[in-house]
Amino acid sequence: MVFRRLSRWAIALPVAFALAGLSGCGSGEPSTTAASSAPDAGGGAKEVTVFAAASLTGTFTELGKAFEAAHPGTTVKFNFGSSATLAQQITQGAPADVFAAASPATMKTVTDASVASAPTTFVRNKLEIAVPKDNPAKVDELKDLTDSRVKVALCAEQVPCGAAAIKALDAAGLKVKPVTLEQDVKATLTKVELGEVDAALVYKTDVIASAGKVQGIAFPEADQAINDYPIATLAKAPAGDLAKQFVDLVLSQQGKDVLTKAGFEAP
Repeated sequence: MVFRRLSRWAIALPVAFALAGLSGCGSGEPSTTAASSAPDAGGGAKEVTVFAAASLTGTFTELGKAFEAAHPGTTVKFNFGSSATLAQQITQGAPADVFAAASPATMKTVTDASVASAPTTFVRNKLEIAVPKDNPAKVDELKDLTDSRVKVALCAEQVPCGAAAIKALDAAGLKVKPVTLEQDVKATLTKVELGEVDAALVYKTDVIASAGKVQGIAFPEADQAINDYPIATLAKAPAGDLAKQFVDLVLSQQGKDVLTKAGFEAP
C-alpha cells in the first residue's frame, strides 16, 4: 500500500509542476524583463513636436501630413505662433523637437541658449501691403499708409514681420502710425480680412494663403526687408531621430516644392 501511494505521488508531482508552469505562462503576469524587451507589435505610437512661425501654418501643415503618411504610427504636432514667443517658450524648457523661425534673430535666441543645433536657412519671405478686396481706402503704394485717414495694422516690433515692416518703412523714409500692433502675422492679416483696418504689412505668402480674401500690393522697399527663415532640431528633442527626418523633409525637393508654391523664395 505504501509503495502504491508513493508511486502515485511520483507520477502526480511532475505533472502538477508542469501544469503550474503552463498556468504561470498564461496568467497575464509576464516578467518585467520580458515585458521591457518585447517589441511593440504596432511599432509604438510616436510624436514629433514642431514649433514654427505663424506664416508657415499652411505649408508645414501640408508637410506634416506627408510626413505622417511616410511614417505610419507617427503624429506631427505643431505649435504655430510668433517666432519671438516660440523662442522664449523653448528657452524656458517647453518640450519641442524642431524650431522653424521667421528670422535669424529669433533663432539666435535659441542657439545662444545652447538648446538647438546649427540652423539651416530653408526659405525667404518678403512683405506686401494687404488691403480688403474692395480697397476702400484706395491704397496703391507704401506712402499711402502715412495718411492719417488710413487705418493700418502692423506686427509688433519684436515679431519678425514687425521688424521687417520697420526696416521697409525706414528704407522708404516713411513713418506710419498703426491703429493696432499684433503679435503675429496671421493676427495682423485677420484685421484686414475682417475689415477692421484699411491695410496691413504682411508677408506675400500670407496674402496668397488668404485665397482671395484680401489683395496684395507689392512695393519696391520690400526687397530691402527680406526675412530668412532658419530651421533647426533642438538639443534635447524628445524625438531626436524623427526631428532630423522632419527637417530633412523640409529641406528636400518635396519640401521646396510645397514652400515655393505658397510664395516663399529660395534662400
